[in-house]
Amino acid sequence: MSKRTQRNFSVDDIQVFQEKLFAWAQQYETIVWLDSNNYKQEYSSFQCAVALDEFTSIKTDYHNAFDKLKEYQSFTKDYIFGYISYDVKNDTEKLSSHNFDGLHFPDLYFFQPQKLIFIKGNTVEFHYLQMIDDELEEDFEDIIETNPNIQQYHQEETDEVKIKLRIHKDEYYEKVGKVLEHIHRGDIYEANFCQEFYAENTVINPFKIYQHLNKISEPPFATFFKNEDHYLLSATPERYIRKQGNKIISQPIKGTAKRLVNPIEDEKIAFDLARDEKERSENIMIVDLVRNDLSRTAKKGSVQVEELCKVYSFKQVHQLISTVVSEIENTTHPVDIIKDTFPMGSMTGAPKISAMLIIEKLEETKRGLYSGTMGYFTPEGDFDFNVIIRSILYNAEEKYVSYSVGGAITAKSTPEKEYEECLLKAKAMKYVLTNK
Repeated sequence: MSKRTQRNFSVDDIQVFQEKLFAWAQQYETIVWLDSNNYKQEYSSFQCAVALDEFTSIKTDYHNAFDKLKEYQSFTKDYIFGYISYDVKNDTEKLSSHNFDGLHFPDLYFFQPQKLIFIKGNTVEFHYLQMIDDELEEDFEDIIETNPNIQQYHQEETDEVKIKLRIHKDEYYEKVGKVLEHIHRGDIYEANFCQEFYAENTVINPFKIYQHLNKISEPPFATFFKNEDHYLLSATPERYIRKQGNKIISQPIKGTAKRLVNPIEDEKIAFDLARDEKERSENIMIVDLVRNDLSRTAKKGSVQVEELCKVYSFKQVHQLISTVVSEIENTTHPVDIIKDTFPMGSMTGAPKISAMLIIEKLEETKRGLYSGTMGYFTPEGDFDFNVIIRSILYNAEEKYVSYSVGGAITAKSTPEKEYEECLLKAKAMKYVLTNK
């Protein structure tokens, strides 16, 4: 187990320090930046965390990916940060992914950071591996001196980003019709069907785009990730799964309504969302699936629904969120909890395997990191992972930019309404890329 030196500093203007910290972090090859945007939520460990600079890492395709992660996490017994892409589903079930992939991210990647910094209240915690702890004070001074508006990206950006659709509107209607046929036949109850928007031969400034996306969204699980030429710029509002001691928490989102400018109308649309039969049934089906997934590792009788279909409001949308919890035995390996619940039900459908087979056939793009998860493990084996939605993915070498959106198709869905919901979810990503 690698030893870390911890030093705490008190900072007067934490907001300014956080902006400086984000700018300062850009010099590193590998960054995971997690920001809660001070969103009021019950299960939270910090306002912000940044993990930098690989000491050790694991990068693999989906073959035996969970076993490799289990071995790496058990051996490291330290903080590790990283992601599991959607296609790691192929490791646990007889599934495959053959759709087009313009991004080429590895299926699974985790690293043990040399430098780890948390912001909690007005305190900044530095957790540095001991072999570099002499850099700690110096780095703190450097961050204080950093200009947060400094130009962090030196490539010539594309003047006008041209977004294309992988699936056009009529084709989308047709594909949703096919999902509905499966539902009416009784093959599935619900499927999360996704589509990709993309831009080729495009250079963006990931630093600037992420800041803009985060500012207009302010979600509780915002993420900036960089490793070599791969970037994730995420404004996700959704937690996938968290382990806190022996307690497991999963918070699926299903059910969406747009925010309105007029406060009275906005309150009414949130009130209506809470009572909307179609939106609630989408959420409840996934809650059942999550309960079933958690029961695989839970102590008998410990799976509970703490909140059912509660409205949470974000800058762009209102969402229905449920909170499902369970208790585990001390002997349960943390990676097994993720393996038994992955991919998250909110991004697949019910029953899960049938839904995954159907969406694989109908979707045109390999999901990759979209609808996968990014997060971290602690040295004690706790963890917290988000759901990668409302996110821009970028391969700088291939000059390929992508964002995908999806919606839950149920028996009550209409293709037109689902298409509208997709455009609503895509709005923020489109705006920060095109200013339209």
